[in-house]
Amino acid sequence: MNEIVSTCKDKMEKAIEATKERFATIRAGRANVAMLDGIKVESYGTEMPLNQVGTVSAPEPRLLMIDPWDKTLIPKIEKMIMAANLGLTPNNDGKVIRLVMPELTAERRKEYVKMAKTEAENGKIAIRNIRKDSNNDLKRLSKDKDNSLSEDEIKSLENDVQKLTDGFIKEIDDLFAKKEKEITTV
Repeated sequence: MNEIVSTCKDKMEKAIEATKERFATIRAGRANVAMLDGIKVESYGTEMPLNQVGTVSAPEPRLLMIDPWDKTLIPKIEKMIMAANLGLTPNNDGKVIRLVMPELTAERRKEYVKMAKTEAENGKIAIRNIRKDSNNDLKRLSKDKDNSLSEDEIKSLENDVQKLTDGFIKEIDDLFAKKEKEITTV
């Protein structure tokens, strides 16, 4: 019975982690290596994440630098960065690729806040769906003839699931507020 609640908590924690990862890909005016996490480069016949074909760093607040271990991959990396449509133009000197972050306009900042709000809402929806599934499992359990739990115990477990839900929704709201401040700070 408590395993339903602990499974619910594990799933909600994973939903929080997924939301954090999606937040990391949203630009906030300064360079963040997580912005390039979704980019894959073909290397020796297989698609590999960018961070597995070279070193990705942010040496300055508005600069990302990619130092590929195999310099012949530079054109492929540039092509994949352009295809990712991040609004960044790669510059290379034959050894490293530099991505300079342009200054964000007020309009662009609003777009990024809107994107972050959408991701936060998606995270909340995921958590509510997990709550719904857990409550359905508890209801199924209450109808089970072999069940030794009373209605009060089932109600108590449903309250535990609701408390978890409230806590994780608040955590997403806090993450969004932090991300919004990060985006809007000039």
